[in-house]
Amino acid sequence: MEERKEILRVEDLHKSYGTNKVLQGISLNIKQGQTKVIIGPSGTGKSTLLTCVNYLNPPDKGRIWLEGEEIIYSEREINKIRQKKGFVFQQFNLFNHLTALGNVMVGLTEVLKKKKKEAREKAMYELERVGMADCAEQYPAELSGGQQQRVGIARALAMDPLLIMFDEPTSALDPELMGEVLDNMTKLALEGMTLLVVTHEMGFARAVADDIIFMENGRIVEEGPPEKLIMNPEKKRTIEFLQKITQLYGED
Repeated sequence: MEERKEILRVEDLHKSYGTNKVLQGISLNIKQGQTKVIIGPSGTGKSTLLTCVNYLNPPDKGRIWLEGEEIIYSEREINKIRQKKGFVFQQFNLFNHLTALGNVMVGLTEVLKKKKKEAREKAMYELERVGMADCAEQYPAELSGGQQQRVGIARALAMDPLLIMFDEPTSALDPELMGEVLDNMTKLALEGMTLLVVTHEMGFARAVADDIIFMENGRIVEEGPPEKLIMNPEKKRTIEFLQKITQLYGED
């Protein structure tokens, strides 16, 4: 069986705000087609890790490689690198003055400089892929939270990224709307898209993750496949956290 190529490698990432050390030496890697899920208490650096990887929030120290090429910080290089990494946010971050179609098209026309006809066809294809083609001409204010998040996923997919990062994509949604977003994410994972996901949705993690990373206090406490980390964790803190998650959210 052919070895899957490495898409992302992060080595010894650090980030502080004043005296608050948010990331304290994070290292991880993701191979093509893998889904890695990051779990852990609030305020432990999970979202900061994703924004550092995407250089929305440059790290203080550490090295990042994408497809084996080290990312060296410069405005020009970072903009080029960001095109290869999709990002789906907690709060949707859609442009309110653009329709769903316009939100998906904007990166294609403004960043990739595609002609409008080509951008429109690609955007409609991605909206269809997430079950939102019927809402193409609606504005964000006319859409439910789950629908807005699916437009966000379509927008990320439209750039044909090597990797999509999800930062707690269901945390702003009512429980009944979570399913439609998680279903789309599951579909992407099963299709072989490379995903790095921060979430507390353990059912999703159990079903599709190749590896689960448990973080606390800016460090990786434990990492392993779902059957090991969920069913047979080694670290006391991992056990305590999973018990608390089960109490809060129940068994998925």
